[in-house]
Amino acid sequence: MPARRPSLLLIAAFLAIYLIWGSTYLAIRIGVESWPPLLMAGIRFLLAGALLFGWLRWRGVPAPTWAQWKLAGMLGVLLLSCGNGAVTVAEHLGVASGVAALAIATEPLFFLLFGLFWGLRTTRLEWAGILLGLLGIVLLNLGSNLQASPLGAVLVLFASLTWAFGSMWSKHLPLPAGPMTSAAEMLVGGAVLLLASLLSGERLYSWPTPAGWAALAYLVVFGSIIAFSAYLYLLNTVRPAAASSYAYVNPPVAVLLGIVFAGEQIGREEWLAMAVILAAVLLITLPQWRRPS
Repeated sequence: MPARRPSLLLIAAFLAIYLIWGSTYLAIRIGVESWPPLLMAGIRFLLAGALLFGWLRWRGVPAPTWAQWKLAGMLGVLLLSCGNGAVTVAEHLGVASGVAALAIATEPLFFLLFGLFWGLRTTRLEWAGILLGLLGIVLLNLGSNLQASPLGAVLVLFASLTWAFGSMWSKHLPLPAGPMTSAAEMLVGGAVLLLASLLSGERLYSWPTPAGWAALAYLVVFGSIIAFSAYLYLLNTVRPAAASSYAYVNPPVAVLLGIVFAGEQIGREEWLAMAVILAAVLLITLPQWRRPS
C-alpha cells in the first residue's frame, strides 16, 4: 500500500546496515586471504559504482554535474578510500573481523565531536558517552589482537575518523539525488583505491580461490550497492544518531560470525571493551532519537 512504503523502506534500510554491514567484516577477512587488500577494495567499489551508475542512467536518472562529481568524489575518498580501505588493510594485517567492527563502533563518538564544527551542541550525557567510549578504545588497544598489529590499530581508528567526518559533512553538501550519490562516491573512491594499489606495488600472485571470488561478489552486491546506498538514504532521512545506530549492532554480528566461521578468538580485554563501547554508544544515541529533527 502506498502509505506503507516509506516505513517498509526504512525497515529494509536499517536491516541492511545492521545485518549486511555486520557480515561484511567476515567477507573482507575471507577476501583478503586471496586478494591484495587495496586491489580488492578498489575492484569492489569501482565495479559496484559502475553497475549502479549504468542502471541509473538506463532508468533516465541525470548524471551528476561537474560540481556534484567533485563533492561526491571527496566524500568517496573519505568514506570508501580512507574509511573502508583502511579497514580492509587492517584485516589483511591480522586484525580480527570482530575487533575491526568493534573499533568502527566508536564512530558515533566522532560524529558528536565533528558535529561541533557545524554548531551542534553536546550535552553532559553525550560528553559522558564520549569519555566512556575513549575508555573503551583504550581497553580495546590493551587486547592482544590490536597489540599484535599496532598499524592495524591505527588504521581502524583512522577509518572511524574519516567515515564520521565524511558522513557529517555530507549532510551539508549539494549532492546528486538518491542513489546517484552512492554511484558517484563508489566510482571515485574505487578509482583512488586502485591507484593506491598500483602505487603501493600490490600484485596478484595467484588466482583467487572460489571463496575469494564469492567474498568479492558479496561485498559488491550486498555490502556496496545495497547496504551503502541504504546508509546514504538514512543519512538524508533520519537523525544522525539513528543513521549511526549500526555501530552497536555490527560488532556483535561481526564477532559472532568471526568466531563461528573463521575461528577467531576474542580475549577478555576485547569483550570488556565491547561492553564499554556499546554502553557509550547507547548513552550518545538513545537520547537523540527523541529530539526533534
